[in-house]
Amino acid sequence: MGLLTIARLTIWEASRRKLLLAVVALTVVIIGMSAWGFLKIWDLENNGHRVTVTEVRLISSQLLILIAFMFSFVLALSAVLLASFSLPGEVETGVVLSLLARPLRRAELVLGKWLGMAALIVAYAVVAGGLEMLVIDLDTGYVPPHPVQLLAYVSAEGLVLLSMALLLSTRLPGIAGGAITAIGFLMAWIGGIVGGIGTAFQNQAIEDVGIVSRLLLPTDALWRGAVFSMEPASVVAVAKAAPPGASANPFLATHGQPVEMLLWVGFWFLAVVALSVWSFRTREV
Repeated sequence: MGLLTIARLTIWEASRRKLLLAVVALTVVIIGMSAWGFLKIWDLENNGHRVTVTEVRLISSQLLILIAFMFSFVLALSAVLLASFSLPGEVETGVVLSLLARPLRRAELVLGKWLGMAALIVAYAVVAGGLEMLVIDLDTGYVPPHPVQLLAYVSAEGLVLLSMALLLSTRLPGIAGGAITAIGFLMAWIGGIVGGIGTAFQNQAIEDVGIVSRLLLPTDALWRGAVFSMEPASVVAVAKAAPPGASANPFLATHGQPVEMLLWVGFWFLAVVALSVWSFRTREV
């Protein structure tokens, strides 16, 4: 039994949970309702005239951002619930003792679980996001400028929360670790807004709040990258000409994420996963 075996067992176990079935069913309903909603955009009127193709696609781009935020929230919650109860549940029931009695290292157990849950998170983000973009394209003809980057950013956002929840689960009960991760996700989102306010008013101290929050939990930075990947060039141009206060808007981005931030996210993943392995290896089970 090795890392890939643990990953397959994790996927199989997660597929048997009602949580996964509920998320899939909810996603199908959301995509179906959005298909109907985007089709109705063509019925809108502007000063007594039907909206033009350009207006339909502009409206679609803004609605897509809201839908993507909803999907990212569902993805975040699912990642937290999956990771928070995975290790603690097996420790409490004694299953982990039978696993470790075999030629299986603790590092392989932790990494295998992370790999299995990460595969589920990425698969959900790619399939759900791809289907939603396909529906919007068929209804309105709008396709976001950078669809691949959009899926990558949303997937990475879910993986960040998965990694954080898994780290906490090596020491804390599932409920406590899940609650801390969920609160951290909301605080990081608020921190990004606060940092934008600091940028608008040229207050370095307040701006640093947003910077620190993005370094500790880079979900907001990834979300801003996802927003930028969905915005047409015309929206970006208007946003750059808007007052400085627009930078506090969590549904508006005037630029993509710099290479330095992406490198930091990569380092963050390595550090948190390595810390998870070390934490579980040094605890008593």
